[in-house]
Amino acid sequence: MLYTEILNNNRDFLALYKKGKYFASKYSVIYVRTNGRPYNRLGITAGKKVGNAVHRNRAKRLIRLAYRESEINLPVGIDIVIVARSFICTVKSQEFCDYMKNKAVPEINGIFRRLNTGKS
Repeated sequence: MLYTEILNNNRDFLALYKKGKYFASKYSVIYVRTNGRPYNRLGITAGKKVGNAVHRNRAKRLIRLAYRESEINLPVGIDIVIVARSFICTVKSQEFCDYMKNKAVPEINGIFRRLNTGKS
């Protein structure tokens, strides 16, 4: 991942859940917040509702793949947490990559613009 570090402090996850903007789909819930750094930070979660360990690991692999393919189109300086939902395990990887590229990235860019202009 070019402009991204891994987000792995529980405190950072909780701050994003509490103060970040989010949007949801049938595949995932994505939380976004500016971080004031010259790089992005990505966190991925897949709870037990997603399924057993095999399903949770597949969900995380799909999310990493889709993020890697669309990372170049994202603004720099944001924290992102992607929470997998159980439906993500039933789709092909290309379908989730297309969702990320066509729906999630424009939504993240819109949230980033609103956060930087001061509008909620």
